[in-house]
Amino acid sequence: MDQFGIGQPVRRKEDVRFLTGRGRYTDDFDLPGQAHLAILRSPHAHARIVSLDVEAARTAPGVLLVLTGHDADADGIGLFKVQIEVPARAGTPAMFCPPRRILQTDAVRYVGDPVVAVVAETRAQAEDALELVAIEYEMLPAITDTGRALDEDAPVIWPQRGSNLCVDWSNGRQEQTDAAFAQAAHVAQIELVQNRVVGNPMEPRVAIGAWKAEEGRYELITPSQGVFRVRDPMAKDILKVPPEKLRVISPDTGGGFGLRSKCFPESAMVLWAARRLGRPVKWRSGRTETFLADPHGRDHVTRAEMAFDANGKAIGLRVRSIAAVGAYLLDFGPRIPTVAGARIAGTVYDLQNVNMQVRCAFTNTVPTDAYRGAGRPEIAYTIERLLDLGAAQLGFTREEIRLRNYIRPDQIPYTNCVGNVLDSGDFAGTQALALRIADWEGFPARRAEAKARGKLRGIGLGYFIEASGGAPQEWARLVMTPEGKARLHVGTFSHGQGHETAFAQILHSRLGLAFEDVELVQGDSLVIDQGGGTGGSRSSQMGGVATAMAGEAVLVKAKRIAAHLMEADLADVEFHAGRFRVAGTDISLGWAQVAAAAADPARLAPGEEPGLDEKVVYQRSSECNFPNGCHVAEVEIDPETGRLEVVRYSCVDDVGNVINPMLVHGQSHGGIAQGLGQAVLEDTRYDPESGQLLTASFMDYAMPRASDLPALEVDFNVVPTPVNELGVKGAGEGGACGAPPAIISAACDALGVGHLDMPLTPEKIWRVLNRAA
Repeated sequence: MDQFGIGQPVRRKEDVRFLTGRGRYTDDFDLPGQAHLAILRSPHAHARIVSLDVEAARTAPGVLLVLTGHDADADGIGLFKVQIEVPARAGTPAMFCPPRRILQTDAVRYVGDPVVAVVAETRAQAEDALELVAIEYEMLPAITDTGRALDEDAPVIWPQRGSNLCVDWSNGRQEQTDAAFAQAAHVAQIELVQNRVVGNPMEPRVAIGAWKAEEGRYELITPSQGVFRVRDPMAKDILKVPPEKLRVISPDTGGGFGLRSKCFPESAMVLWAARRLGRPVKWRSGRTETFLADPHGRDHVTRAEMAFDANGKAIGLRVRSIAAVGAYLLDFGPRIPTVAGARIAGTVYDLQNVNMQVRCAFTNTVPTDAYRGAGRPEIAYTIERLLDLGAAQLGFTREEIRLRNYIRPDQIPYTNCVGNVLDSGDFAGTQALALRIADWEGFPARRAEAKARGKLRGIGLGYFIEASGGAPQEWARLVMTPEGKARLHVGTFSHGQGHETAFAQILHSRLGLAFEDVELVQGDSLVIDQGGGTGGSRSSQMGGVATAMAGEAVLVKAKRIAAHLMEADLADVEFHAGRFRVAGTDISLGWAQVAAAAADPARLAPGEEPGLDEKVVYQRSSECNFPNGCHVAEVEIDPETGRLEVVRYSCVDDVGNVINPMLVHGQSHGGIAQGLGQAVLEDTRYDPESGQLLTASFMDYAMPRASDLPALEVDFNVVPTPVNELGVKGAGEGGACGAPPAIISAACDALGVGHLDMPLTPEKIWRVLNRAA
């Protein structure tokens, strides 16, 4: 069996670099003459800026520059624009996009809103000078409660809008959904909260800006999920220069989870300051600043109901949500709870009568945007909770009611209620495999054993489907060096996924290249022509396919060169396992020989261009593809303290063909950890009176630890997608979609209640137990 080919559990080649301390992250860069920037952020959730005096800060030791929003106006710094448009429901106002400035001048609208930037010789000097800035604020009432944000008496954040409504969106189908409910034999109802979470990647945000006067170009070094996602809006909207006048470099990056794919004010600040000073400027976020300034995720309040016929078949779904977008709109903010999430409305169930209405609301909080799953976990969670309630109401088991509703294999390809075509899947088969791995049938014995120890044990399941793919095209370039090694340039960006390994496996399988002879080049807009970056679990299905296509393009030319060298007809040249051979003979050449000849014009046929260097742009034919999976969790609860422990966890995911099982297992584990974090531990809390962020450090915000997770049993049900030539689907976000409904289902089973909101803190469970008592 091929050790390094597609489907093999190859150890990540990049890990040697990371584990031996040879990774290079943005904070490892220090440019000659570099100064340091620090930011004064609002201490108030909502206040008018009455006066601002920075003169004392300007004369503080080491200070080189003090910047305000007024300076930004004078220098022509532009506004940060939302990158999408969400259509409003018929009869409601169009989406409102408030101005988002680099530094605020008139008012602050959440704790952490940037007001003043100071640049000094050292970071400490810049931070000390912030203490000398004098600001007079006039306090204004604040609203941080998502469920109350649209009440008539709620404080209005943007008076020019007249309310806190950003956009009122719907997928439509209201009349047919109402008709389905009118015929229902049973209706399950639920009110639930999607708790707000903070991404908290291992590497905080960092930005280093430089102005290359001799080239008339800005340079930005910063972690990202794709350099063009940063470069293009930053150049166009903020700096107001052509894209080629801004070079963005992303070195090794420690995690993303959706929040890295944004155009950030801090990145613009260091570029702006660097040009004014004529020297590089660096900013680094502290961990508390991460809580105060990085995008948050989720934060919905939802009422939903599902209509069933007498046989347990779901015939209708209504969802009414208020989704907080924070005080401003980030790049994709209002798209996440609306259009993005609704791509999988109905999830894996044969359910056409679906009416979703989402009102995006402004609140005096950090803006929200994509967080692992980006709208799809919220949809899956709502549907799975309703199915559990429906099962109890109709007298079915939780696994049985799902089997009555799955889209059948003979219905695939299946057009869902928003027009997306589910091209593949074996949902009942995936559930059966997951229940077998989890030993679902053996659970009663485990429950009895736990009861004998004084514990309450429960089991639950959750099914999800993802819409993965992101931007519909991707770029790759493959260059063969004269030594026969490959240099692969890609427009995707690895921030922990293992692309150096996976893409090398693809080229090894296609071209027979030695695994160690493939070098990955990414994250530099000067050497990468274009690319959609990495987000929406798109890299294998987009960058992987583009890589394979670039490999094929190089192979076509290499065969011509080999035929010329071996004095054979092109039709007689065979290629296998990295060697070109004249059919029926022992005459053959390897990559090193062909690549060396390709670099020498004297050895090429007349008219053949030197080099093996091919670029391709892959354009996919479908909107997205649909990885899916069934997750099963078991929990134990201590009835004395309310403490919950996830003691067993199993899942089966369908990610299509698996390029590297070890990598996919790692992605599954990471997603499950984040899903468990939301379900059990993580909760971003604001004080309802002052609007202060109460969970601004790991002293108050419970990040999952290794001890919070049991051993994870992960398997695959491989159902290749027909929409790309590798047959791969996304793999990065499934755990975050499947874990919350599975864990909540298990906790409700242990407690004998219908529903309990996330996170499952000991206090919350203790109160439920004491009410029952």
